[in-house]
Amino acid sequence: MFRRPLLPLLLAATLAAPLTSTAATDDPRITVSEHSGFVETGRYDEVVRLCATFARLHPDAVRCTQFGTTPEGRPMQALIVSRSGTLDPEQARAQGIPVVLIQGGIHAGEIDGKDAGFLALRQVLDGDAAPGALDALVWVFVPVFSADGHERFAAWNRPNQRGPREMGWRTTAQNYNLNRDYAKAEAPEMQAMLALVEAWDPIAYVDLHATNGAQFEHDIAVQVEPVHSGDAQMRDVGRTFRDAVIDDLARQGALPLPYYPSFVESDDPTSGFEDGVSPPRFSTGYFPLRNRVAMLIETHSWKPYPVRVALTRNTVVSVLEQIARRGRAWKRVAADADARAAALGGTPLPLDWQATTRARMVNFRGYAYTRTLSEVSGALMTRYDETTPQIWRVPLRDEIVPSLTVTLPRAGYIVPAAHAASVAQALDRHGIAYSTLTHAHPQLAVETFRAERTAFGTAPVEGHQRLTLEGRWRAEPQDIGAGALYVPIAQPKARLVAALLEPQAPDSMAAWGRFNTHFERKEYMEDYVAEAVAREMLAADPALAEDFRTRLRDDPAFAADPSARLTYFYRRHSAWDARYNLYPVVRTDVAPE
Repeated sequence: MFRRPLLPLLLAATLAAPLTSTAATDDPRITVSEHSGFVETGRYDEVVRLCATFARLHPDAVRCTQFGTTPEGRPMQALIVSRSGTLDPEQARAQGIPVVLIQGGIHAGEIDGKDAGFLALRQVLDGDAAPGALDALVWVFVPVFSADGHERFAAWNRPNQRGPREMGWRTTAQNYNLNRDYAKAEAPEMQAMLALVEAWDPIAYVDLHATNGAQFEHDIAVQVEPVHSGDAQMRDVGRTFRDAVIDDLARQGALPLPYYPSFVESDDPTSGFEDGVSPPRFSTGYFPLRNRVAMLIETHSWKPYPVRVALTRNTVVSVLEQIARRGRAWKRVAADADARAAALGGTPLPLDWQATTRARMVNFRGYAYTRTLSEVSGALMTRYDETTPQIWRVPLRDEIVPSLTVTLPRAGYIVPAAHAASVAQALDRHGIAYSTLTHAHPQLAVETFRAERTAFGTAPVEGHQRLTLEGRWRAEPQDIGAGALYVPIAQPKARLVAALLEPQAPDSMAAWGRFNTHFERKEYMEDYVAEAVAREMLAADPALAEDFRTRLRDDPAFAADPSARLTYFYRRHSAWDARYNLYPVVRTDVAPE
């Protein structure tokens, strides 16, 4: 149905080279995809078989491990690959060996990473790619993150994508989008992945995808954080890593981009592009909070599947070469970043980011296009001509600044006993340190956050009603009971602690609705009671009576709203719920005993 784009002959030949097999046709390490000429992709049982086969044929360099089980009972497979002398995480950590975790199939319809990863794995083990790299690192390879989603297998699961013939689905069997789950860590698959990350502590996490979006010549995007966010010295690591991989790809004939090519205004190329920092529901927003590097690879979905596999294979090889060359030095920078993070208490910390309106014009390699009114949809529609390359001169907004900054508590956060069990479970998933208070602390000097405005989401997101809060922290002593959790800020994951417990952070526990009940009215005063109470208060307090008359005179909307008028008095009465809109987590500048 789709026309094949006209690739320049040199580019096509260059990208085809990695797909030219030197292995025997009966080599059990060759994938279904490779046997088909990269027209098809195999089912998940192939992952299980190949994991065992590589481990059997390369016992000195490959260990096959199951790091979790999906809700439908499938084993979550990872290959541990190294010739450094160890395939054990504790030994790797003790010896300072850098680890890189490369995962495919978080969106199982975007399955380039599985087939490219197995191809690269065979070539690296055979010495045909990245020679010597396995001596200097450990490669943790997860071919398919969303195994249940992979087995929801059909043509047209990705209608905006060229190949393979059939593929998996975007979400898990429980309909979670795993690439929205890093911070809230709700899906069993994500919990398993975070345990794998905690065990191996990779210096870099590489997340392999294919884009959605428009049609153009650029074929791959390489985004890395920290570059705009996170620890300042880790930003240098991220920038060096990104630029080295982009340079390798460009030398091989690719047209890489350092930002995701999604138009500012949908379907309008003239609107240009906007770079940014993803919130921690995404991999590139999450790993900088751990002082580690995340790389997001997005091959262009309209390129044919063999081209996308070749691009991803080349990326994997480049990543291995960069980690082998610089990984030990980068681990030292990360260790220093951990120490700096543990000293962040009492200092300002950005928790959300945005692009400014400042733009620079860039030359973007697109195709000729027209924008005409569609007789089908009735909307203005863009149609691309892939036979006619065209340079687009478009704006790029890539000046990134903090949009939310908080001053961290000097000591940490206290979670009341009523929420301790569920919050502790969430903290455990991220490897965050905390302790349990063994005795009560009456009227402890803490800061509380009272919401002055709340906005509940009008539609569910990943099964949650999200919550946006406006308010501020203020000193307000509170009774803290035994069994509360104390979460110190003085730990390497201080950024992650704040991202989860600061109520206004974009992917905090509060933002995902964990504490929504605290922002719902639970008790009410009947109107006839409020009427009587109001009269008593007006008679007893002349200053209150004067303030009420002023509100009536100066605020017509208030004066016309009977409920607002009665609530005015109810909020000033002792019957009012003092805990309404009070965020249950508090902050402290002194660690409780």
